[in-house]
Amino acid sequence: MHHDASWGPLPPRSAFWLLIRFVLTVLLLPLWWALIVVIFLGFIAFGIVAEILTVIPGFEKGFLGLIDKFGDSVAVWPAWCVTLPELRHEGDAAFYRARVDNRIAAWTSKELAAQKAKKAPPPGPYDVCVRVYRGVGAGYVLEAARARGWELSHDRPSDPLRVVRLRRLPVTF
Repeated sequence: MHHDASWGPLPPRSAFWLLIRFVLTVLLLPLWWALIVVIFLGFIAFGIVAEILTVIPGFEKGFLGLIDKFGDSVAVWPAWCVTLPELRHEGDAAFYRARVDNRIAAWTSKELAAQKAKKAPPPGPYDVCVRVYRGVGAGYVLEAARARGWELSHDRPSDPLRVVRLRRLPVTF
C-alpha cells in the first residue's frame, strides 16, 4: 500500500461549485461532443482527399500518427464535467467503492472469459479515472485490483490524483 496522501480519498467538493459545474456540463458537453465529431469528420474528409498524397513517403504514417494523438488527447468525458451521479453522491464512499468494484469486476470477468475460451484478452487500456474513485482514493483501487489479480501498470505510470493504470497479472497454469 502506498503511504502517500495522494493515494487517499480526495476531499469533497463544494456543493455550490459542483452544481455550477453540473449546469455547465449539461450546457457545454453536447457542444464538446459535436466539436469532436466535426473534427473527426474533418479528418476523414481530409484523409479521402489526401489519398493522392500517399505517394509522398511517410505521409500516411504521419497522418495516422496525428489521428492517434488526437484520439489520445481528447477525452469523451473531460475532467471539467460533473455527472448527475457525481453531483448526488459527492463524498459518499460506499457509492465510489461500488463503482470501483464494478469496474474491476467487469474487467476481470472479461479477462477470465477470454482465458477460458483460450483467446487473447480484451485490449486495454485499463485506466480507472479519478471520477470513478474520488470518494475512496486511488489506494482503494489498488487494494481492490490486487484482490482480483491486478497490479499497477509498469509501462504506463499512474497519477493517483488523475488516473490509476492497471494490468492483469500473468496467469500461471
